[in-house]
Amino acid sequence: MADPLTEVISLLQPRAVFSKGISGAGLWAVRYADFGRPSFCTVLAGSCLLAVDGQAQITLRAGDFILLPATPGFTMSGLEATTPELIDATTAALANEEVRHGRLDGPADVRLLGGYFEFGSPDAGLLVSLMPAVIHVCDTKRLTVLVDLVNDECNSKRAGHDLVLSRLVEVLLIEALRATSGNDAPPGLLRGLADERIALAIREIHRDPARSWTVAAMAKISALSRTTFFERFARTIGVLPMEYLLTWRMAIAKSLLRQLDISLAEVAQRVGYNSASAFSTAFSRYVGQTPGRFARENRLS
Repeated sequence: MADPLTEVISLLQPRAVFSKGISGAGLWAVRYADFGRPSFCTVLAGSCLLAVDGQAQITLRAGDFILLPATPGFTMSGLEATTPELIDATTAALANEEVRHGRLDGPADVRLLGGYFEFGSPDAGLLVSLMPAVIHVCDTKRLTVLVDLVNDECNSKRAGHDLVLSRLVEVLLIEALRATSGNDAPPGLLRGLADERIALAIREIHRDPARSWTVAAMAKISALSRTTFFERFARTIGVLPMEYLLTWRMAIAKSLLRQLDISLAEVAQRVGYNSASAFSTAFSRYVGQTPGRFARENRLS
């Protein structure tokens, strides 16, 4: 059976990874504007506060890991309140040296390893919408080790550098997402996969996206009535069943269209359309441009 989480991470194509040390001491607070790229950090020692826009403030302690799949605006500070210093996220990301906030001399009150990367997928925003806005994992040795490996590789110039970083970040994403799955996760793919009945339908959709799907067919796979399945799917995933199917089909189509050796008719067939023209109409309506134009502008060299 297909593994939806692995497929989503593969289509996101993480790349261009950067990492550096961050520390804070004394009275300090910084405010970062919306960055848009995925970012992460692990707390090596001490503690601090993190307030992401639209989310409840959380306290980060040694061993904690944070992943922001889209990195909206946020404030990070010491444990005492003070007016935050405004930081340009793009400029700060370009700095290679360790970043120090607050008092510059003496030992740090908190030390972190942080970084960011990019998604190569032209459909990243749509796939990221299936993830929680903030992924917070407490006291995690596995993720701390992975971040340390990412940082070590970022500071090296060894052969295969880019490929190793891409693979490390793929593992980092999967580990982080696996650690936050469950019935208490926010609506999205992770919560859906934690629901045994809904997960059956999701995995089958991913295994055979070209099938002539109906809500009734999905409900049958999940051994639920059509009405119960429809309501339960919408509640756990956050979108309607046929909307999720369309989202996944278009994500696959975009990935296929970037390849050099595949025809429009074959793409249409692999994502469940009987003809190239029917697929072209659906794709244009969904994406806002024709498949041909999308392929020309996004085709891999």
